[in-house]
Amino acid sequence: TFDKAVVIIIDALRYDFTVPFQGEAHYFHNALKVLHETALHEPEHAYLLPFIADPPTATLQRLKGLTTGTLPTFVDAGSNFAGTAIEEDNLVAQLQDAGKRLVHLGDDTWHALFPGYFDPNLTHAYDSFNVWDLHTVDNGVTQHLMPLLRSGASKWDVIFGHYLGVDHAGHRYGPDHPATKEKLEQMDQVIRDMISALDDKTLLVVMGDHGMDIKGDHGGESDDEVEAALWMYSKKAAFGHGHNGLKEPPRTAKERPVGQIDLVPTLALLLGIPIPFNNLGSPIAEAFVGPKKAAWQNLATVNALASAQIQRYQEKYSLVRGLGKDTFNVANGLWESALKTWNDSHQKNTWTADSFSAFAEYQAENLRVCRSLWARFDVPGMIYGIGILAGALAIVLLYSRSRAHDRIQDVAVFLRYMVIYAMGGLVFGACVGVAEAGPALLDSCLLGTSAGSIVGFGYATGSIRHEYPFPIPNSTWGWLSVVLTILPAIGFASNSFTIWEDEILLFLLATFAFAALVASLRQKITTDRVLGLFQSSLFLASTRLASLSRLCREEQMPYCRSTYYSSATSSTSAYWQLFIPYTVALVLPSFIKGYFYNTRSYAGSAVLWLGVVLRMTLVASAIYWTLDAADDNDWLDLSKRTLRLLKTSIAQLILGISFIAGTTYYYMATPCINIEMPDEANGDAAPQVQAKRKAMNVLGYGNMHGSRYFLLLANWLMAVILLQKPMGGGSIGLLALQILALLEMTDSIDLSRSSISPVILGLLGNFHFFKTGHQATPSSIQWESAFVALKTIRYPWSPLLVVFNTYGAQIVTAVAVPLVALWKQPPRKKGLLGDVAMAVATFILYFAVMNLATTMWAGWLRRHLMLYRIFSPRFMTGAVALLVVDLVGIFVAIGGVRWDFTSVNQVFGWP
Repeated sequence: TFDKAVVIIIDALRYDFTVPFQGEAHYFHNALKVLHETALHEPEHAYLLPFIADPPTATLQRLKGLTTGTLPTFVDAGSNFAGTAIEEDNLVAQLQDAGKRLVHLGDDTWHALFPGYFDPNLTHAYDSFNVWDLHTVDNGVTQHLMPLLRSGASKWDVIFGHYLGVDHAGHRYGPDHPATKEKLEQMDQVIRDMISALDDKTLLVVMGDHGMDIKGDHGGESDDEVEAALWMYSKKAAFGHGHNGLKEPPRTAKERPVGQIDLVPTLALLLGIPIPFNNLGSPIAEAFVGPKKAAWQNLATVNALASAQIQRYQEKYSLVRGLGKDTFNVANGLWESALKTWNDSHQKNTWTADSFSAFAEYQAENLRVCRSLWARFDVPGMIYGIGILAGALAIVLLYSRSRAHDRIQDVAVFLRYMVIYAMGGLVFGACVGVAEAGPALLDSCLLGTSAGSIVGFGYATGSIRHEYPFPIPNSTWGWLSVVLTILPAIGFASNSFTIWEDEILLFLLATFAFAALVASLRQKITTDRVLGLFQSSLFLASTRLASLSRLCREEQMPYCRSTYYSSATSSTSAYWQLFIPYTVALVLPSFIKGYFYNTRSYAGSAVLWLGVVLRMTLVASAIYWTLDAADDNDWLDLSKRTLRLLKTSIAQLILGISFIAGTTYYYMATPCINIEMPDEANGDAAPQVQAKRKAMNVLGYGNMHGSRYFLLLANWLMAVILLQKPMGGGSIGLLALQILALLEMTDSIDLSRSSISPVILGLLGNFHFFKTGHQATPSSIQWESAFVALKTIRYPWSPLLVVFNTYGAQIVTAVAVPLVALWKQPPRKKGLLGDVAMAVATFILYFAVMNLATTMWAGWLRRHLMLYRIFSPRFMTGAVALLVVDLVGIFVAIGGVRWDFTSVNQVFGWP
């Protein structure tokens, strides 16, 4: 055993970063050499092995596995922004109980997981999420670590150092970038310095908590994400390879890998502390087999200790879960066989490989059973949840598409009965939960409340004075909207469809554009025919142009080519992509201005906000991304701190204009109209005639609601375009053009009350989700967007920025939905507010169908090989998208319509 240990985590240290590469090398090759060199030339002092992580490959979940020896849960990835303390038995707690003095340096995630464990005088934690900063954490760890190694050995027993520079370089630039090479070379020198400062009683461990994909991201379960590296070093000869005779480190991660949970029993035994109770890992053979010939007795002993702990845990787990004896029947048989082999070897004092392998077989079988058990699903709970989703969907369907006379007046009746029945359901659920006892109380209450509100809506529908018949489409467009909704919902049952969803959405949008073009040709009025042809062609062309922006997921290779970044292995934009934001700033305001001119609406509040402010903020966004590229490539002779200050100042200014100044301006804005009084202006009438005349021309009257509400959409366009990379900003700009083209088609083909326009907006939102550099995978989340306007993590703003980046396209389309009912509609039209409610509800209905479908298929395919890789991420993406569009649609869109109606009706009166 060792008296002391230095445990170093190099975040995102992929195994192939550590082994030599022959041929055309990438930047990440042959930069970190010391691990392979020592393992190859000093096999008694060091070994290097592939270190396989269990998904999800987020840092917080990996730290849980590395310290507890247990398997993570997929949903745990959601806590990566703010982890909670580990309550299970773990390595850090055992070290503290053993009286070890613990020091932590680096990633502050450790303090969320292990509060109060580390010496406060020697510990130095740093913000872990600022991926723009490659050096502060690493330099800080090294600055405090080396003095402790060289002259402060009496102050500590175990040091945990967590370097983040490699991970941040991957997120910011991708692995194949000079910055990644620079960080790996820095780690190489740091490890060499550590080796020179070690004594014979100290163990040095270097590992990666996960890898990174070709873009530098992680979170999923691809090979590049799970294949990390593990290296152990000792000044004294302590390690060996006698159990397999293979002294050379594996050339690839597919050879002789060990699981990350295996680190827990290995470190515990090397440091002479108890193995954590819930550990499922096995001791790593290289650490115990001995430096010369194979020490089978020692290897069998450590595996016997680990197996005994696993057996105790298994018995306790089976008792708590009420598992039958047959669950671990095979494992128990192997345990008995291993014990017999141990006893025979002990009595004869003859130790062979069988003495060790018997326990290894037991550990492997037990782990297999636990993996299958922990993949168990609460099927009744899943059925209840799907039932609630289906009931809620039925409510939205009935409210949005039934041919009721006045939806707005009926809302109060619906809410009254839904609240009454929800309270009754809450009481009933609480009673059931109390009767069953245990943690089911909250679930019972939520289930009872949800079911009660659905029953209340059904009762209200039967008692209300207007009829709400089952909505059946009565037009070709209505049936087309059903087809465009149902086809993707069914397709999510296929992993191939889910993988290629972006291409399927392109086909569906092109189908609508072609149908609109055909419908335009059938218009009797020439103006409508020409307008419809032009707008449908513009819609189709914009869709095809947006499809050029693509971020491929691993499963699409080699049939997909990423264009969102400068290359498939980069997370930075190409130089030519920097022209896209400037093009958007030049073209988009001019296009919007042209649409306003067509309805005589480019007047009043629109002139300042659309003609000046919108263009200025888009130019500022382009400057921001130019400065970001200058920061990445060192184009300017300015310090990093100065550039970061300039960037965050510009971003904060844009967001302030969008949300603070923009909301204030929208609230106070007057209708976008001009008023002409011809006779008075010309002075050609007698005074007596002028006094009697009250006639005037109101320019922009026919689109008064639509033009004024568009100001709100412009505010959100400014913010969302800023938060996207240059290619994504171009995609959102094209989305704005598609929305305007759709509005004109809605008017020319008379689709303002049809379900097709809100459904198309839903399709556009999902389509541009992919075109802004996202996929339904955890690794595609652009975490760096949290720092566009901030220097450090700040709650709740940092998570909100990530949400606006990820779901920016759905947010823009949610804000745009009321325009379907308001565009080119007279201000005093009867039932206009009801039309808006119908459009918003239909839009939400589309996302509710997608969410229900992905939930159902994820439940049905819960044993599918691709559940955690494809179906679960798409289910969670759909759930969050539904929540986002619900909040934006209800609070932003409906709230914005209320302000719009108040402003317009103050001028022309209420209808």
